[in-house]
Amino acid sequence: MFTVSQIEDVHSKVKSGGDFPRYIQEIKEMGVLGFETWVKDSHTEYHGANEYRTSSTAQYENLEISTDINKEQFVKQLKAHQQGQTDYYTFCKDCAENGIEKWVVDLDQMTCIYYDKAGEEILLEQIPS
Repeated sequence: MFTVSQIEDVHSKVKSGGDFPRYIQEIKEMGVLGFETWVKDSHTEYHGANEYRTSSTAQYENLEISTDINKEQFVKQLKAHQQGQTDYYTFCKDCAENGIEKWVVDLDQMTCIYYDKAGEEILLEQIPS
């Protein structure tokens, strides 16, 4: 099975959102089936076959997640991040300011779904192969 350390090694190659599809392919090959990342501190829970689970620790001090959802602004900032215009922490701050609490990645479906604090789906994206 995979470890958080192995995943973090792969993640260290990610410089912008444009690197995300390659990152996804690499961790999928390691056996990661999906993961859930919380914006407040970027801790992530990964899962694999046979109910295997492992979690990372907080990556930064807690961010305040807005209760006001601004999907239009979030989508604009997400696109900028995917084009390499922002780093990961900036993207997380943008998520928090626009009411995104977490994202859930399903590597079988190749989707990334962003949720608000109420657990409502804000955006579903297909992950490019």
